[in-house]
Amino acid sequence: MHFSIIIRGNLSYQYVIRRLRVCFCTLRLTVFNLNMNMNRAILAVAALSCYAVTAVAQQKSATVQTVVNAEDEFINTAARKGIKEAFLSVADAEGIVFKPDAVKITDFYGKIDKQPGTLTWKPKFARISANGDLAFTAGPYVYQNGKTEDDKVYGDYVSLWRLEPVSAKLKLLMHLGIQHPQNDKNQLVNIKDPVSATQVAMSKDPFNPKKIILDNDRQFNQGLRISTVGAYKEFFTPEGHLYFPGFEPLVGTDKTLQFVANQAITISGETLSAGRASSNDLAYSYGRARIQKGNIVSSYNYVRIWEMDTRHRWNVLVEMFSAIENE
Repeated sequence: MHFSIIIRGNLSYQYVIRRLRVCFCTLRLTVFNLNMNMNRAILAVAALSCYAVTAVAQQKSATVQTVVNAEDEFINTAARKGIKEAFLSVADAEGIVFKPDAVKITDFYGKIDKQPGTLTWKPKFARISANGDLAFTAGPYVYQNGKTEDDKVYGDYVSLWRLEPVSAKLKLLMHLGIQHPQNDKNQLVNIKDPVSATQVAMSKDPFNPKKIILDNDRQFNQGLRISTVGAYKEFFTPEGHLYFPGFEPLVGTDKTLQFVANQAITISGETLSAGRASSNDLAYSYGRARIQKGNIVSSYNYVRIWEMDTRHRWNVLVEMFSAIENE
């Protein structure tokens, strides 16, 4: 790329400096895009090497109804026994909630006497891996701690589920929620079975499965620091859902790009952990983020759910930011 600046005799020094800065910013963004594409290609090769699979005795892939049923059982337990008992009944041994830091579900709910109020929710968005060992649901919730309509709190949740080998049941690995004003519109249902019709067996993996997702998450965070819109354009899927406090869910790349552009925010993220399904089609990551809008900087937890596209690149299917209010 070639930049030329013609300095006329009557141009001020400040104008020349401004033009140089504009050219430098343009060059920086161009280099970022080139590096992003190169790094994404490298990660795609790594992912492809992990994707040398064979059918597992032609067993049918898991169905998404499995995770919907698990979520429904979770909902019913909350209605019958209360919020505390519901979380404890479905908790994975390593399952976490954010209060505001990540804490084990069993540790948090095991130490409180009772969580007051009632919690109802409904899955509207869900996926499960072909091998059935990782899944998620997301959708609206209503929390009420009182008898009037004014006592209701509205929002959306994301639940991440992992298969427990011993019981062969899905257990709650992660749960996160946001608040936003009441929405009278019904969310569209997007609940789909895996793309693969059969379960798959992984060949020997020369790459650490967790590391690949960590690398993608860190690259996304690096891109966000340079260009928020550019990073979302590169990493977000057409069906991607962005959940941000105070706003209804943003569905699709166009709405997400418009939101981050209109909000004029910059995001600085720190990756904490990640994991991946054995069938290499679904993954997750989580971490902390500092988001700046104007002179205001706020802290958040984030959870991302990733899916692999046809080019064997990992893309963000779900992202939720939950405010750390008491930090």
